[in-house]
Amino acid sequence: MDAITLRDGSTLAVRPIEPGDKEDLAQGFEGLSDDSRYKRFLSPTPHLSDAQLRYLTEVDHHDHEALVALADSGAGPGVARFVRLPDEPGSAEVAVAVRDDWQGRGVATGLLRLLAARAREEGVERFTATALASNHAVIDLLEELGPARVVPGANGTVEMQVELAPDERDGSPLRRALRSAARGLIEMRGHLGER
Repeated sequence: MDAITLRDGSTLAVRPIEPGDKEDLAQGFEGLSDDSRYKRFLSPTPHLSDAQLRYLTEVDHHDHEALVALADSGAGPGVARFVRLPDEPGSAEVAVAVRDDWQGRGVATGLLRLLAARAREEGVERFTATALASNHAVIDLLEELGPARVVPGANGTVEMQVELAPDERDGSPLRRALRSAARGLIEMRGHLGER
């Protein structure tokens, strides 16, 4: 079991989804507003059918992975998943959903980072996604995972392709520092090679 640290310093346990999570997933879905449901499914989705719940919880953890965040209070605050594209084994469609009462706390960020690591373990090199062009939060979130290409899609959507950056634990200290600087986490001063 993994854990993610939220913006307030608290932590949530994270584990792969299991078939027994159907009821919890249905309860979590009830914690999504109509707007959040539309942003996730790109269509009005009043409830999840039994077939959808089976599809979303009975995964093989190789071509289809889903990670759930767990709260002490019951229904999980969020789920992130990837589904490998059959005609492009190095690519997978990605999606994330976080209950409205947990949004803005870093749940999606933490889940997507863990999901990207799982994807790399399974040979996935890039995520694809279709999002509403107005959904800047998810577009910005996916762009944090690596170099992204965003192009207009149909009906007010954008099509995204995100190259998964190597695991930050890999690579040289200089490479990690440059990644941090690119994200604005540290300020680089001077020139390379200066002492």
